[in-house]
Amino acid sequence: MAMNYLEKLENVTVLGAAGKMGRGILLLTAMEMLNQKFKPENHKRQFVLYAMDVSNTALDELMKYIEGQALKYAEKNIVTLRKQYHHRKDLIDNEEIILEYVRNLTELIRPGTRIEPAFDSRIIFEAVSERPDLKVDLMVTINRNSRLRPWFFSNTSSIPILWLDEHAGLEGRIMGVHFYNPPPVKKLVEVIKTESTNPGLSYFVAEFVKNTGKIVVPSYDVAGFIGNGYFMRDILFAESLVNELEKDFSFSEAVYIVNKVSRDFLLRPMGIFQLTDYVGIDVVQFIMSVMNSYITDENFHSSFVDKMVVLGSHGGQYPDGSPKNGLFSYEKGRITGVFDIGKKRYLNLSEVAPPGDEYIGLLPVSWKPWKELIRHPHKGSLLSVYFDELKEMSSPGAMMAKDYLRKYKEIGMGLVKNKVAFRFDDVNAVVTHGFQHIYGPVNPYI
Repeated sequence: MAMNYLEKLENVTVLGAAGKMGRGILLLTAMEMLNQKFKPENHKRQFVLYAMDVSNTALDELMKYIEGQALKYAEKNIVTLRKQYHHRKDLIDNEEIILEYVRNLTELIRPGTRIEPAFDSRIIFEAVSERPDLKVDLMVTINRNSRLRPWFFSNTSSIPILWLDEHAGLEGRIMGVHFYNPPPVKKLVEVIKTESTNPGLSYFVAEFVKNTGKIVVPSYDVAGFIGNGYFMRDILFAESLVNELEKDFSFSEAVYIVNKVSRDFLLRPMGIFQLTDYVGIDVVQFIMSVMNSYITDENFHSSFVDKMVVLGSHGGQYPDGSPKNGLFSYEKGRITGVFDIGKKRYLNLSEVAPPGDEYIGLLPVSWKPWKELIRHPHKGSLLSVYFDELKEMSSPGAMMAKDYLRKYKEIGMGLVKNKVAFRFDDVNAVVTHGFQHIYGPVNPYI
């Protein structure tokens, strides 16, 4: 299997390489290629990595990103690189080794806007936009013009893999390999195969994921998989809370309240609507539409998501990862305002926060911020103390948090019951590693 892995790895294409997901997958692949190249038995192997996208300008930015990330990695890992370059007597000081690593890594990558080079690749990582027709067209074109019967790994977060397989005519040479954003940082990779998937693909992915330091979580081939199966239902529950609060509060105040409770009381890195902005409101709308077309016994539809998209407030991220305005406005990553759908403008946080904060009430005395808890060596015992205190509280914020916790668990358990996830531990792994929550949905706290 090792030989087969290296043969497959020698020539790889990343489609959508300049996007926020594609560039991370490209970086991980380039680093794995170079790590293999460092091994004495592989010195003579030639590794080629095609980076394909539609814009030369975007590809230029991609290469700057790769160079910057390679430089950071080399500076942090100079001791390891000294050992890997020990045979190079011409490289004496650290700076020479660092620059050589950056040069060697970028030399592997061949950016371009034409698809023809992909016909020579044995592995295709597909990370283009979440459009089923686009993905299928690219796969069909490559498959028809390649003599190598390439393996396809799709980064889709919502489209069933069997659907892609059947429509692209790949005869089992495809798997879902869903990285989380940003791929170089997030430890999680959600892996989806079908009954038709060639076993060889699973062996390759297992080796690749292990070598890149990631954690594999398997999912059934159900639209949305585990990650979006949880996330979309979480958004819809949060919307139902907003609708209930709108009996007494404005839309902006209700959004502020639910976001703050889901962030602070539930000890999350972001509130639910801040996370919606981060992912992209238009992306959320599309994922819901895909899930709606495949899952017939639930309604994945959000009226305020639709309204926000129509009004042009899409959220998302700038190339540096900072958030774009969506349900909230931002300045240097901090929330500064909340969108008012009726007035079609952002209300300053100072207009929205006071009535919201007064309604929510105080946090439990034992509360600690997410940043402190996520790395705390005794976070389990601290969580138990915190949630025991929360159970005894009756403020509106605490009551909403407890309702949220019950729904959180219901969603998590439903993913196993409905055969989206194999185990409760898999659901918890996706949410903790993919969404950076301190605890998963299936927990003992409620």
